[in-house]
Amino acid sequence: MTRIANALLFTIVLALHFIVVQAPAQAQAQGDPAPQIVPDPEIPLETPFEATQNEARLSREERAQIQEALQWAGYYQSFVDAAFGPGTRAAMAAWQRENGHEPTGILTTRQRAQLLDSYNTVLDGLDLRTVRDDATGIEMKIPLAVVAFDHYEPPFAHFKASGPMPEARVLLISQRGDRNTMVGLYDIMQTLEIVPPEGPRQVNGDDFTLIGRNDRIVSQTQVTLRGGQIKGFTLIWPTGDEDRRTRLADEMQASFTRIDGVLDPAAGGDTEERVDLLAGLEIRQPKLSRSGFYVDGQGTVVTTLEAVQGCERVTLDEDYDARVVAIDDRLGVAVLRPLDAMAPIAVATFAEVAPRIKSEIALAGYSYGGVLGAPTLTYGELADVRGLAGEEDLKRLALSALEGDAGGPVVDGYGAVVGMLLPTRQGDRQLPDGVSFAADAGALRAILADAGVSPAASQDRLPLSPESLAERATGMTVLVSCWD
Repeated sequence: MTRIANALLFTIVLALHFIVVQAPAQAQAQGDPAPQIVPDPEIPLETPFEATQNEARLSREERAQIQEALQWAGYYQSFVDAAFGPGTRAAMAAWQRENGHEPTGILTTRQRAQLLDSYNTVLDGLDLRTVRDDATGIEMKIPLAVVAFDHYEPPFAHFKASGPMPEARVLLISQRGDRNTMVGLYDIMQTLEIVPPEGPRQVNGDDFTLIGRNDRIVSQTQVTLRGGQIKGFTLIWPTGDEDRRTRLADEMQASFTRIDGVLDPAAGGDTEERVDLLAGLEIRQPKLSRSGFYVDGQGTVVTTLEAVQGCERVTLDEDYDARVVAIDDRLGVAVLRPLDAMAPIAVATFAEVAPRIKSEIALAGYSYGGVLGAPTLTYGELADVRGLAGEEDLKRLALSALEGDAGGPVVDGYGAVVGMLLPTRQGDRQLPDGVSFAADAGALRAILADAGVSPAASQDRLPLSPESLAERATGMTVLVSCWD
């Protein structure tokens, strides 16, 4: 019976061999669909003892990668040292708990695969490859599926968007210099559109970090000074893709390598030059800029309400943050105070007697916003001591002003403020050219008094020379900027 059973078993095996191996081969030869590929077997489950044994076989590199993955996932906060101490064990247990596993603090082979798969999948499709750039003396990984080299413009090598992410950009930074040069670069980069003002940043000895974010992009810059060479990179990435951005930034930073060479300051000399560009990068611009003027020694400013409406941030001369302390909706006047102490070059004094009709007046203002970097003086005359409808808190001026002049001081021949230029109101009626209006000095004093400010009265009894008048008027005038 045993021989019969063995023979029967052999027959069954041959039949199965034909079904599993030969039949699919014949079907493929006859043009039928090819057999499906059998997936790799699943990683077997392990007991805690088996998990401990398999963990002990991990290389140092594999152990460090586990820590990096736990760190990236937000479970591990300490250094990546490839040592599985109490901190790493606690991170493993927390990851296990959050992912539906028993929190033993020892990852099984299957759990490690799950963790690393999440860690690596986030970079799929970026074509992250090592790029060696001899011109900048930098070698590092760059996501070539979304950016491509465009041009050099010292101190940057520009990699611009080339794929489905128009916001993505990479800059390689390379220049000679010392600490002062590096700090200067740190300050300058914060004026660029690619570095939004919100976000952590610091200079620490021979390196600096800049992170800026808004509702459109997140920008991360890492720079170090070594041996008289300043090198680093900037990654600009779309907002809302934070997992991939942080993982990509970590990979780029870990791969960053200094090689021989530093970018030639003359590289890219044929690129476009504009006052709103710096090394091919747009300088961050305010939403709107108008004029204002100082009314006391602490830097209190009077300006047009138009200059501060709908602003996330208001600055004086683009460097000093200010807050609104009073407004007058009817006249369209705002009073600002700087957040930090200031020392104005000159402070307004207010005329106590209204000037005569047809007398000469001058307007100081940033006619072209901050383009010229200093206020200009425009001369005209007082056309009427009232508005067109007889408003006593307005003065009509025969003066050609520009948008940026609004909020600037209107002074008489003694240098005393007789009013503040108001913006041209757009309505159904178009006023003739050269017609402007100013808020009367008396109305301004009343608004300031309500804000707790007592402006000085003019004591001048002699007219000023044109040079002295220009010096006083422009010295009290300040650029007021509204930022998103």
